[in-house]
Amino acid sequence: MRTLYLECNMGVSGDMLMGALYELLSDSEKDIFLKTMNSLFPEDIMLQATSSEKCGIWGTKMNVAILGHEKPHHHSHTSYPQMLAQIDHLPVSSAVIEDAKAVYKLLGNAESIAHHTDISQIHFHEVGTLDAIMDVVGCCLLLDILNPEQILASPIHVGSGSVRCAHGILPVPAPATAEILKDVPIYGGTIE
Repeated sequence: MRTLYLECNMGVSGDMLMGALYELLSDSEKDIFLKTMNSLFPEDIMLQATSSEKCGIWGTKMNVAILGHEKPHHHSHTSYPQMLAQIDHLPVSSAVIEDAKAVYKLLGNAESIAHHTDISQIHFHEVGTLDAIMDVVGCCLLLDILNPEQILASPIHVGSGSVRCAHGILPVPAPATAEILKDVPIYGGTIE
């Protein structure tokens, strides 16, 4: 059985997951993946895979470059319906589109619970940016290419402390994150 196991003892971010999944591809699949990703928003954003070393361990860093635009210093707002419409028009398979929309539905539902509002009223901040969409769609596309029969994960380390976001300073895990992790094995620790 083809199994994908994710070790999340330091948490996980979209670009980290994308880099780890990318390393599992053959060279020809890597080329196809990068060409596909770079066709998503050809005027606005570009994805590059580069080798990176931290603490003596080598891996792949996925770099998302915003082309010809300054990254906004303020928080942009993308509504849930706008996000789904943006994903619907991407040049990827319907399975990848549905998976990416499912990710945003999970996020939207968690945000609507945290803010006591309907999902249609939710506006994404950090996860509504083009580089976040690239992370989500990239991970969905990689999982589609790898096609594992099952995916397993360790308990997730959520860290401690607080995080600054569009809504101010929130505890870790933030309320929407805590909602998403409600039935997932997690643990805290001293990492902020």
